[in-house]
Order: sequence, then C-alpha cells, then structure tokens
Amino acid sequence: MTCPRPIHALAAAAAAVAVALGPATLPASAAPAQDAQQLPSADQLKSALLTAADLGPGYTEIPVTQSPSPGANPTPVTGCAALSALINMRATQTGTDVPHAAVELDGPDGNPMTTQVLAAEAPDRLTADFNTAADALKTCHSITFNGGTDDEVTFTVTPVTLGDRKDAPAVHLDGTLAGVQLNGYVGIERFGTVAMAFGFFERQATSEQAASMQYRTAVAKVERTLGSQAGSTTTPTAAPTEGQRV
Repeated sequence: MTCPRPIHALAAAAAAVAVALGPATLPASAAPAQDAQQLPSADQLKSALLTAADLGPGYTEIPVTQSPSPGANPTPVTGCAALSALINMRATQTGTDVPHAAVELDGPDGNPMTTQVLAAEAPDRLTADFNTAADALKTCHSITFNGGTDDEVTFTVTPVTLGDRKDAPAVHLDGTLAGVQLNGYVGIERFGTVAMAFGFFERQATSEQAASMQYRTAVAKVERTLGSQAGSTTTPTAAPTEGQRV
C-alpha cells in the first residue's frame, strides 16, 4: 500500500524547508555586503548536498521543483504554534535572496524519502534564526499536516539524537494516514555560517538507525566540503584543501 505522495512529500519537504532558516527569514538587504561576500555561494552549498550515490543503490534524486508545493495550501500545518508559524510562513513565500541549495532523494517506490536543505547567513543572524528553529522543534509535541486534499495526518513529535552531537536539535514524527504508518526524522545543524535541515520520511517502518546513518553522512559531507565543523558558530578561516577531511 502506498502513501499519498502529496501528504508524504509535504510532511518531509515542509518540515525540512521550514527550518532551513535563511531561505525563510532573511532578505538580502538585511546582511551587510561584507558578510555576504564571506558566505558560501549557492553552487558551493549544492556541492555539499547528499547525492543518490551517497545513500546507496535504489535512491533517485528528485528535482525539488517537482515536489508538491506547500504554497498550494496557505495553511498546510496546524499545532505546535512556533513550528507551524515557521512552516506556514515558508509556504507563502515565492523565493529567497540568500545562498541556499536543496535536494530530495527517494528510495525505491519513494520509500524512504530524504530531504536536505543548506542555507548561508551572516553569523549573528544565523545564530538568532537557528535558535528560533531549535526552540520550535524542542517545544513541539503534536503537529498536523494537510496536503491540500481531504487527507491530513497528525504526528506525535518526540526528541531524538541523530548524530554525534547530542545538542543538535532533532525530532521523531510518528503518525498514521488511512491505516498506513508514517514516520519521520527531522534534524537541524549549523556549520559556521551555514545551516542544515535534514528530513527522513518513510511508511510502514521506523528506521531510526537508517535515519541516523544518513544524517551522519550528510553532516560529514558538509564538514568535508565546506571546511567547518558541526556545531561551529564562527566563519571558517580557510576552505579545506583537496583530500582534507574535517
């Protein structure tokens, strides 16, 4: 039995994109020019994203523009006031002026589905936005997604640890739609001037180990590519040399 893709994709994409921080909150005019010059470019961020090859056989990269758009429903999320506000705000926006990159990777028959978003901001602004998103995740216990159809799904939200850093905010989402079990894992991390939002969603399974492995793979690739350690709050002083692993 397959899960309706509008709900499946919205749950992953909306949750991940909403806490991607920069794209949802910062206009270009808000950052001083000198800070903008120090930020990684969109192309650099794209090179740090997961690829199908990183996740193994059976995965396919899906262009983000092909995913159902949260904008089709002006209020796609209810419950968890702080997190809903972030997601609903992102759903009404049509673009962003800050460097960012995103990817969706689907397993066989779209299960599981992994999403990753990277966004760059000036350090002070990123700190404020990251803290806002972290608090939104930490204070959320139940949230309802509506994909613009008659179906909606309510997730129970509980904190988890996905990577090596126990302080990195992450949650497990557990819900049921038409008798189909849906599970998701959403985590956020920062790397100096770059924020990452990671989402792992699946049906009829609860694979925290797989979600954690993919999250760790994502973190390691960002560290290696951008030359900044997970949890860092400072701008990297130099890019990593070829072959260097951070």
